[in-house]
Amino acid sequence: MSRFVVRIHRPPQLKGAALVLSKLFGCAIPVVQIAIGSVYLDDCPVQHYIPIYLIVSGVFGLMLALFTCIPFPKEPEDNDTDVIDVVCITWNSLLAFFLFSWFIVGNVWIYSIYQPEYTKNSTNVDVYCDKTLYLFSFWITTLFYIIFGFVLVAGCCRLVCAYLCCPDDDANANANVNVNVNTNANSNVNVKANAKANANVNANVNTNVIINV
Repeated sequence: MSRFVVRIHRPPQLKGAALVLSKLFGCAIPVVQIAIGSVYLDDCPVQHYIPIYLIVSGVFGLMLALFTCIPFPKEPEDNDTDVIDVVCITWNSLLAFFLFSWFIVGNVWIYSIYQPEYTKNSTNVDVYCDKTLYLFSFWITTLFYIIFGFVLVAGCCRLVCAYLCCPDDDANANANVNVNVNTNANSNVNVKANAKANANVNANVNTNVIINV
């Protein structure tokens, strides 16, 4: 069970090209959000908050991505926490909480008007929303749910695999314990047998001495 816990606390870390690609992806998405929101700022009368949602998400998402690229110094041996580390961790936590709240609000704005009118009508422009703007907002939001579901399934599979591998480790540990117990028991039996043999030898010696006397 202890090895199972250790496996949970030691997830694989991204290194090399995978780490660089993840950082680039994390920075590219916010930049595209800012660009799309700025270009189509006034092209969604049915829900004019959608472009604003993209711009704000892009700005704060880019800030969070850049802050995560800053290397943190290693923890000192005396376990004293640096003030800069505390400030950075607190800022990133608050930023992540704001982005999560903003994401929930954006879901309401985007999914509540599905699907808007993509063709601008001169008689009724209130139901119009640019197709590029809305579809980008819709799929970039849906993409987060797809990634979350994939990560959730992968995490569950990892836990199941780690749990299924643990009984073998426990069985081997129990087998080693049983072998040690049996070895100790055999050693005790041999010691007792030797003690009895020595006692018999001493008794025979004493008997021979008495007879000789």
